[in-house]
Amino acid sequence: MFDSAFRGKTIVVSGGTSGIGLSVAEGFAAAGATVIATGSSESRLETARSEAVGDGLRFERLDVRDGAAVERFFGSLDRLDVLVNCQGIARPDSEWQEDVFLDVMDVNLNSAMRLSRAAFPLLKESCGSIVNFASMLSYLADESVPSYTASKTGIVGLTRALAHKYGRDGVRVNAVAPGYHRTEMTKPLWSVHESAQKIAERSALKRWGTTEDLVGPILFLCSPAAAFVTGVTLPVDGGYHVG
Repeated sequence: MFDSAFRGKTIVVSGGTSGIGLSVAEGFAAAGATVIATGSSESRLETARSEAVGDGLRFERLDVRDGAAVERFFGSLDRLDVLVNCQGIARPDSEWQEDVFLDVMDVNLNSAMRLSRAAFPLLKESCGSIVNFASMLSYLADESVPSYTASKTGIVGLTRALAHKYGRDGVRVNAVAPGYHRTEMTKPLWSVHESAQKIAERSALKRWGTTEDLVGPILFLCSPAAAFVTGVTLPVDGGYHVG
């Protein structure tokens, strides 16, 4: 649907070596972009390099906790049109421990600010855009992941603030809020029939999402079709959070 829409554009997808991030990276590449997908796990980087579909993709290691490394990474780029902040972790049950809570917050929320600030000078030159990853837990609660819930709620506010801060320079900032998609993170739920069925039934569309279900909405938010859309968090959850 976006064939060649991003030809000549340079895209960075942080957290783009597996799952949703990898699908997003492949989606931009299929639309003609040059895509740099980053991750911190060397094993996932190697797997992505061997299994990724499409041309125009390259994979680089980047620890989003490391501010100096983030600055060096964006300083090495000549051009940037889109930043997708897809990095994220969850540590069910252990997030009530302070050190785990703070680490999850750093990866999920602080790094979105860290990467956005470092990318801004390049995005200002291209009048580019940023897409952050919120969650249905930006609106709901899950006591097993307090830091994930808090960080993804924070992403909604950060997206609005960045949209106003960067909008005067022509840079748009939006977010998507995924629901239950079949990924490695949600495998403990979709691999069990009872929980998989319960979640599907609450969804308005009566199914789980796929990683590919997020590609179209993100490409739309970064395309000229969304030229007057900024500060928005778009739920992509099949209607789950309004069920």
